[in-house]
Order: sequence, then structure tokens, then C-alpha cells
Amino acid sequence: MTGSLALYIAVMAGVTYLIRMLPFVIFRKKIKSRFVKDFLYYVPYAVLGAMTIPAVFFSTGNVISAVVGLAAALVLAFKGKGLLPVAAAGCIGAFVAEIVLKLI
Repeated sequence: MTGSLALYIAVMAGVTYLIRMLPFVIFRKKIKSRFVKDFLYYVPYAVLGAMTIPAVFFSTGNVISAVVGLAAALVLAFKGKGLLPVAAAGCIGAFVAEIVLKLI
């Protein structure tokens, strides 16, 4: 068991190292292409969205309350509020929706 655990850790360390090292090896010169710059600028946001948005819909006991929380968070986010008020609005919206759904 410990041998396989050590192998798993070594493989993950290697993969993590490669992911962090490859951009330095591939992009040695300054990137001049506007398309590549724009693409690389939006990659973190796209990956973060792809990881979080599906999880939002399964974060509560009911999809409806999750959508209510998401809507509350989106409203404040589009109004330019900070991370803490947006997250708080999403949590409170989902919580209130759960209470209302249990009463119905």
C-alpha cells in the first residue's frame, strides 16, 4: 500500500511540475501575437467558470434554491460589488430559498 501511495505522489508531483514548467519552455520569447495574448488572458477565467458553475447547481438540496442563490450573486456581481457581498448574497439567497421550499 505504501509503495503505491509513494508512486501516486511521485506521479502527481511530476504532473504538477510539468504543468508549471511547460509555459516557461514553450514561451521563451515575448509573446507578440494579440490573439495568443488574449487567449491566455481569458484561460483562467474560463477554467474557473467551467469548474464552479456545474458545482453550483448541485451545492444545495434542490436545484431551484441553487438557481436562486446564483441569481442573487449574479445581480450583485453585475452591479460591481466585491467578492464578499456577492458570496454572501448567493449563500443567503440559497438559504432563504431552501426555507421557502421546505415550507411549501
